[in-house]
Amino acid sequence: MILRNALLVAVLLAPGWARADIYGFVDENGVAHLASTPLDHRYFLFKKEPLPASPPAGQAGIATATMLGPQNAIGFNPEDRRRYAPLVAMVAREQRLEPALLHAVITVESGYNPSARSPKGAAGLMQLMPETARRYEVENIWDPGQNLRGGARYLRDLLATFNDDLSLALAAYNAGENTVAQYGNRIPPYPETQSYVPRVLQQYRALSRP
Repeated sequence: MILRNALLVAVLLAPGWARADIYGFVDENGVAHLASTPLDHRYFLFKKEPLPASPPAGQAGIATATMLGPQNAIGFNPEDRRRYAPLVAMVAREQRLEPALLHAVITVESGYNPSARSPKGAAGLMQLMPETARRYEVENIWDPGQNLRGGARYLRDLLATFNDDLSLALAAYNAGENTVAQYGNRIPPYPETQSYVPRVLQQYRALSRP
C-alpha cells in the first residue's frame, strides 16, 4: 500500500502521464521511478490506459518513430519497411536474431533512411558509429546490407555480454557497453538512453504481435 501510494503521488505530480500506461517502482531511498514501459524487472504495471482508436483511413500512411529523444520525431514510409524486410529477414537468420528486433532498432535509429547521420557521427540504417563499423569490418558504412549486418552482429554480441537482457543490450547499443558496465549493469541515467530503450522495446513488442 505504501508503494502504491508513493507511486500515485508521483503520477499526480508528474506532467504528461495522464494518457499513458505507467510502470513504476519505489527504490530503497523512497524515490518513485516511472516509465511508459518496464525498463527492468523492478518495474510493474501501475496504471493501464486503453488503446486509442485507430486513425481514420487515409491518415495512417506515415508511421512515427523517435530518435535521440522525445522531442526529435522522424517519420518513415511503411513502404521503406517493406522494401528492407527481405534484407532484414536474411540478416536476422544469419545472426540468430528476431527480425522484429532489427526492425525496431532501425525504426528508432534511422526510420529506414540509409543516408541518416546523427550529430555524433552515427550513420546508416543501424546508425553505426565509425569505430563500431571498423570493429565489425564494415567497409562501406552507407551500404544498407553492410550497415545492417554490422549493427546486427553488434547487437547479438551485446545480448551475449548482458546474458540476453534486452533492455541492457539496447542501452549498450545506444550508450556503449562500457558505460552500462560502469553503472553496475543498469541502464545509464542519460535522458537519451532512458528514452531510447523503451521506444525500441515498444516497437519490438508491436512488431512481434501476430
